Amino acid sequence: MAIFQDKSAALQYQNAVNNAQGHSFEAYIKAACATYSQQGRAEIEKTPEPFRVTAKNRKDGTFSGRFTARAQPDFQGTLDGGRSIVFEAKYTTTDRMKRAVVTDEQAKCLQHHHERGALAAVCVGIQNSFFFVPWPLWADMKNLFGRQYVTADDLEELRVKFNGSVLFLDYVGSVGGRWIKGADCSPDKWRRTEGGKNSE
Repeated sequence: MAIFQDKSAALQYQNAVNNAQGHSFEAYIKAACATYSQQGRAEIEKTPEPFRVTAKNRKDGTFSGRFTARAQPDFQGTLDGGRSIVFEAKYTTTDRMKRAVVTDEQAKCLQHHHERGALAAVCVGIQNSFFFVPWPLWADMKNLFGRQYVTADDLEELRVKFNGSVLFLDYVGSVGGRWIKGADCSPDKWRRTEGGKNSE
């Protein structure tokens, strides 16, 4: 019984740590959104989570409620020049990010935006590394990387700058910038060969 309680307490603690770091990750992204707004490069905001009031207490002015299921991406906005941008924000304290962290509903939403010309993506935090992964790469993860998760090494070419803000529009390398500008980059660049290396 004591072992079970210890494991339960450890899991609760880890969940609390993950939740706190996930909120910090979103705060870093919000800081970047403010920077891009000041620079005139983009207007991007966090999408409010739908909330439904379930009971009201008129005597003391309090209420109770719950968050409802949502399909909208975490962040949405417009880039300078008029292109829409929509993306999910996903963070992990482990060394890999699973494809399944994006729900089916979120995936459908991102796919629809992508098909209509938006810059759809997943902003990824893996421990202390940050990446901005275009939706076509994330959606085709199994074929491109041979598995249903990615590591920081897999995403190195899509690493973005960090200065206290996750600067998701500013890639460290040159590859990612073409996606931001709307260029039709082929996902084949990331497809794995038999030797386990990228095709290019």
